[in-house]
Amino acid sequence: MAEPLIPAVGFSKPGADSAAAAGVMESDCDAVPALNLGDLDITTDEFILDEVDTHIQANLEDDLVKEALKTGVDLRQYSKQVETELQHIEQASIKDYIKESQNIASLHNQITACDSILERMEGMLSSFQSDLSSISSEIQTLQQQSVSMNLRLKNRQAVRSHLSQLVDELVVPSTMISVILDSPVTEQEFLEQLHELNSKINYAKELSFRETLACSDVQDIVDRLKVKAVSKIREFILQKIYSFRKPMTNYQIPQNTLLKYRFFYQFLLANERTVAKEVRDEYVDTMSKIYLSYFKSYSSRLLKVQYEDVADKDDLMGVEDTAKKGFFSKPSLKSRNTIFTLGQRGAVLSPGELEGPILIPHAAQRGDSRYPYETLFRSQHYALLDNGCREFLFLSDFFMVAGNSALDLFNSIMGKTLSMFLKSLSTYLSDCYDSIAVFLCIHIILRFRAVTVKRNIPALHKYWEAVLELLWPRFELILEMNIQSIRNTDPQKLGVLDTRPHYITRRYAEFSSAVVSINQTFPNERTNALLGQLQVEVENFVLKMAAEFPSRRDQLIFLINNYDMMLGVLTERAADDSKEVEGFQQLLLARTQEFIEEILSPPFGGMIAFVKESEALMEKGQLDKLRNDEARITQLVRGFSSSWKQSVEALSQDVMRSFTNFKNGTSIIQGALTQLIQYYHGFHKVLSQPTFRSLAVRSELINLHHLMVEVKKHKPNF
Repeated sequence: MAEPLIPAVGFSKPGADSAAAAGVMESDCDAVPALNLGDLDITTDEFILDEVDTHIQANLEDDLVKEALKTGVDLRQYSKQVETELQHIEQASIKDYIKESQNIASLHNQITACDSILERMEGMLSSFQSDLSSISSEIQTLQQQSVSMNLRLKNRQAVRSHLSQLVDELVVPSTMISVILDSPVTEQEFLEQLHELNSKINYAKELSFRETLACSDVQDIVDRLKVKAVSKIREFILQKIYSFRKPMTNYQIPQNTLLKYRFFYQFLLANERTVAKEVRDEYVDTMSKIYLSYFKSYSSRLLKVQYEDVADKDDLMGVEDTAKKGFFSKPSLKSRNTIFTLGQRGAVLSPGELEGPILIPHAAQRGDSRYPYETLFRSQHYALLDNGCREFLFLSDFFMVAGNSALDLFNSIMGKTLSMFLKSLSTYLSDCYDSIAVFLCIHIILRFRAVTVKRNIPALHKYWEAVLELLWPRFELILEMNIQSIRNTDPQKLGVLDTRPHYITRRYAEFSSAVVSINQTFPNERTNALLGQLQVEVENFVLKMAAEFPSRRDQLIFLINNYDMMLGVLTERAADDSKEVEGFQQLLLARTQEFIEEILSPPFGGMIAFVKESEALMEKGQLDKLRNDEARITQLVRGFSSSWKQSVEALSQDVMRSFTNFKNGTSIIQGALTQLIQYYHGFHKVLSQPTFRSLAVRSELINLHHLMVEVKKHKPNF
């Protein structure tokens, strides 16, 4: 490494050396061009001499300078040495440059070539930059043109949609003209073109309000097509309506055909109201006559298969069963009990029969079948219900009516038929005394009314109410007549007295159970009130009849037999918790208990009287009053022990002979024996008191447990 150069300024000697140095410097100055030394130029005016000391001081502090000063190195010699080394290095460097001159020249050429390429690239990029600036302006121009074209396109499309719709709606194609003019109305193609024509008529009307000039070009063609279509539709519908009038025609078939072409009437209603009204009036007139004729004929034929024997004003609950009539009077029913018995008549209310097929009168006549009035009433009104519901639905669908308009149209068709029904029913009821038939008719109507509500058909609601307004008063009148007949009954005119159930109470039981069982589905308070009045009169009648018997025992047997019979019939057919059942249960229980006391009195009356008397004195603490009745007690004890078995046996046989209901007789025997054991137990209890403990006869008392075992042997077994 070359040694650092040390400035020779600080080490020059004055004199010759200075002069020589000055000469050298001058010669160098002439040879070397002037250098711009900047801050190092000490010849400038800006150089500050004070800083020289600072530099000298800094150099003296250098480690290499310090080492040279210490060792006494000759700086001149050292300077020459350094210069020599620099020259050698310079020459070596020059040789290296000369050696690499070819590479340097090649590098120079490459640099020159790169400069030319970069210059060309600079030119190209400048050209690209100018082109891009022009393209950017063109893009902006194109974007503006695109926005403008898009706006024009949208405007044209909007106009085109409106114009195309206008043209499509206004243009009448040749296919439509040919189909409307030539095709039958039943063809599907005619129906489709009629829809198209209707839309064009409506569109033309709309455009005419806007005063569109194009509308006038097609108005004439559209009007002529409308006239032709209306003419063909009118002819078709009227032809179908006229076909209803043919005998034995099933009018439901042409009705179904009309429903397939319900749009025809809609077209008439929208475009030719006079023709639509003509069609509607013709249909109303035709169907009104058809329904009236059909139901009038059907009702008259039904009456021919009704039972010939019907109840009259003498067939009442309180009328004597053996009442004689005049020679010329018509024969009464074979058995008046059939008037008050429900039997199989209640089946008409079962779901299967209520909405079952209607009766065919001529088939019933061929089979010589006869039916009660309620069955004919059910068949007649189910036919009305079925046809009425179907007709109402047809009117609502085909004539496009609803609410009050539909009801008015329905009444204009069915009004005459319904009036005929009401008149016929009123005529029948004026001479009807069959309360069961009337009550069944009421519940038939109540159920049919529920059916129409379920089907959401309000057309017959007013008719149902009108029928009920006829039926209810008649039923109440017949029921009141029966009540009055029982109230006016004279027991002395009813023949021979008999403890068995009376036929009037049986009539009541059958009738009451029938009404209660029917009334359970649709309860009616008025009916319940009338039944309550009837029950009171029957109870009074039973008491009046019982009073005709001379002995209390026969009176009780008569009462128990009648109460038991009525309770049995009511329990079989009515609900167990009905008022009638509860009332007769209480009456039967009270009379049964009284009868038990009555039949125990003859064989065991002395013991029963003694027990009751003793228990009363025991409650008052006065049992000592009977201390002197030892003879009486002895007689009672020995009498019971000797005869109780025979008495019980006779009692059982007597009871079984007295009561028609075996189960009831058995129940009474069991009650009597139970009561006997209770009395004998009370007898034991009385004799066990201190007052009677000393009696010797106490040892002859029968063991209570032994008595119970023996008594069980006398209980009837089923």
